Amino acid sequence: MNQLASNRAGRYVHQPAGYRAFLPEPLPPKPPVAFDGEMLRLLSDADRAVAKLDAYATILPNPDLFVAMYVRKEAVLSSQIEGTQSTLEDVLEFEANAPPDHQPKDVEEVVNYVRAMNYGLRRLRDLPLSLRLIREIHAKLMEGVRGANKTPGEFRTSQNWIGPQNAPLANATFVPPPPHEVMALLGNLESFFHDAKEDTPVLILCGLAHAQFETIHPFLDGNGRIGRLLITFLLCQDGVLKQPLLYLSHYLKANRSEYYDRLNSIRFRGDWEGWLKFFLRGVAIVGTEAAQTSDRILQMRDEHRAKFASNANALRLLDVLFKSPLVSVQRCADQLDVSFVTANRLVEAFERQGILREITGRRRDRFYRYQPYVDLFRDRDRDDHDLQVKGAASEPGAATPSRSAPDEHTSS
Repeated sequence: MNQLASNRAGRYVHQPAGYRAFLPEPLPPKPPVAFDGEMLRLLSDADRAVAKLDAYATILPNPDLFVAMYVRKEAVLSSQIEGTQSTLEDVLEFEANAPPDHQPKDVEEVVNYVRAMNYGLRRLRDLPLSLRLIREIHAKLMEGVRGANKTPGEFRTSQNWIGPQNAPLANATFVPPPPHEVMALLGNLESFFHDAKEDTPVLILCGLAHAQFETIHPFLDGNGRIGRLLITFLLCQDGVLKQPLLYLSHYLKANRSEYYDRLNSIRFRGDWEGWLKFFLRGVAIVGTEAAQTSDRILQMRDEHRAKFASNANALRLLDVLFKSPLVSVQRCADQLDVSFVTANRLVEAFERQGILREITGRRRDRFYRYQPYVDLFRDRDRDDHDLQVKGAASEPGAATPSRSAPDEHTSS
């Protein structure tokens, strides 16, 4: 307990009800983050990867057509970290009102994540990242889905905790700060968003802010997803990314156990450096991967446009598919403002070229998927282990790996 009490990141404080809650120290860390050779190398690698990815946003023709898929990808992966089962295809079917053979119950949670991110990005044009904006985004995230009864858009006024499913507070693996401390801690975090820009590299700021937000755990539900959204919002607000093309949740999902262990090592040992190195490594890996995806999109777009270079309606349909890669003939007709017969011919031509694939197996009410494009985001040619940190679990002093994602609980 004495060692914990002197922890650089905070301390455990006994509460009147008999449990101990963690009270984090304000940011920035004291003593400051140590920039050894490894940290500087990882920061340089991450900066280069993000800069290269951002450069693609300037050469992608009409980047708004492509950003929607990056956002959906991040939404699926971030939600899967929290235990949802929905896939990218489920989200596309839901958005297109396609009649699926089965509809995962949690697909609306992922769709809400997409709405929350898009809403936040729009609001950032007029409102800086702030507690007000975080509350608004949380309300969008939780609207009408699991957790909707846990005060969406409001910071908690009761104790929550993290632990095995249905575990009582006494068996919690982590107890965030008591509710009466939450607003002061969030106020410090909000100030850090803006004050640290002068002397803190943006990616370091993102890593520190995400970890601190997860430690404060200011909502009764949805903290993990909001905390990961903060990374995107900070990068876009500071102009590091012009478009939200970085889906860090891919890396965090592949390294889920270490993700939680690194956060815990901050709380238990004050190891900000270990977390930041893990975070920067992920930014470099995922940034490089996203840039490669952008490059493949450009190549594929050129190939597919070349097949229909003399057909204006076909070229327009390709643009529709890049934004919404699941269509029916009627949807195609409506989007292009052409007759059903013309739309049907276009869809048949795309299907013959292998661009569209019919996914329902029905004779009527058919839906078609822009399969080559969706495949770029499904990562079918690679496994999660390609994104995993090699040998990280054996580092001296590393926390014991957790077996599954923690569950959030609330006191009654």
